Amino acid sequence: MKILVIEDEPSVSNFIKKGLEERKHDVMTAYDGPTGISLAAQNNFDVIITDIIMPGMNGIEVCKKLRNEKQINAPIIMLTALGSTDDVVTGLDAGADDYITKPLKFNELMARIRAVDRRSTNTVSKNVIKVADLEIDQDSKVVKRNGQFIKLTTREFLLLQFLAKNKEKVISRVEILENVWEVNFDLGTNVIDVYVNYLRNKIDKNYEPKLIHTVIGMGYVLKEGE
Repeated sequence: MKILVIEDEPSVSNFIKKGLEERKHDVMTAYDGPTGISLAAQNNFDVIITDIIMPGMNGIEVCKKLRNEKQINAPIIMLTALGSTDDVVTGLDAGADDYITKPLKFNELMARIRAVDRRSTNTVSKNVIKVADLEIDQDSKVVKRNGQFIKLTTREFLLLQFLAKNKEKVISRVEILENVWEVNFDLGTNVIDVYVNYLRNKIDKNYEPKLIHTVIGMGYVLKEGE
């Protein structure tokens, strides 16, 4: 499995990473919430493990942003030194799937990981982004609008996926180039505009409301309404 560990204590993070890698899992680590959110948005993790008590942005806030802003559906396990019922309920209400108290026992952590992964695998689809009646299944790469299948090229899908992951956020052409074309300089062409028009013809032309909007001088945004 591909697992993300968000933990500000290096000793705990390294302990978890070493144990998971010994069991042949692919592990990435982050030492703060914003970095963890960024990694989660850029990678397709099977499980995310996050501490609750962290400086700056705590694990509850991280969980809410992953669920509500980034539309990430990967199972989330919270690590907490807080054992009260209220703390557990707060974490689960924020979108966590499970929790484990510190000091953690590694065998228990592995059992929790296997459990949330089984529940996730048994779900029809665990990685779908929805905007209005638009559905983007990131696992099967299937796109539907109002229940109708829409055929996209690989690059069109990547562009739509990136816009959808950042829905309601204005994305500049440079950001699109870096994340969809993986180049960190201006190509000096109108390739972004061309591909946005391709998407509009497929996603918006025959549907309401229009979802892809131009923000003059700034970029594009995927959202409902003007």
